[in-house]
Amino acid sequence: MRKGLRRGKEPRAWQRMLSGRRLDLLDPSPMDIEIEDIAHGLARVARWNGQTVGEHAFSVAQHSVVVEEIVAHIQPDVEPRWRLAALLHDASEYVIGDMISPFKAALGMDYKLFEERLENAIHVRFGLPAKTPATVKKLIKQADRACAFFEATQLAGFTHAEALDFFGAPPAGYSLTIEPLAPFDAQDRYLHRFEVLSEAAGYRSADQAFVTE
Repeated sequence: MRKGLRRGKEPRAWQRMLSGRRLDLLDPSPMDIEIEDIAHGLARVARWNGQTVGEHAFSVAQHSVVVEEIVAHIQPDVEPRWRLAALLHDASEYVIGDMISPFKAALGMDYKLFEERLENAIHVRFGLPAKTPATVKKLIKQADRACAFFEATQLAGFTHAEALDFFGAPPAGYSLTIEPLAPFDAQDRYLHRFEVLSEAAGYRSADQAFVTE
């Protein structure tokens, strides 16, 4: 019998976070989700499975900040709550990691449903609709692919032609020079954007829910 498992008991399905929260991975509760845990985790999750150049990995936290910026470039009048949704678009990866797209496809729908359940809980925790409107999801996906284009060509060894084929051209008028940040810097930047956007969207503090009129 493996160490840590007792006969007749189910394997542990929760993860203890640094905040002290215990997040049930099979039935995540919004009350067990903290932005500090998300920022800490995402700043230590590497994009491209770490197959990038530079002293530091390009983290999901830094990627998320860029995606939110690109969303605002594409649609300057987008509501703060949807910019917040853009910042949180990969937040579930603080628990499940950043699986590359081919691996997600191989795992199939069970993985997607697991990811969706966690994303819904994260959204509810921070006052967003559990399910993002299709038009907003499309906007975030466009920004996500644009960021991936810059990452692919500057960090991951793709040629310009390959990146265009896989991700399409980035939006006109937007350029980006990527300098991967150290984890603590990426974490701080992510938390700062969260505070700015959550305040703009009506979120009072990390311990309170969104206020709806």
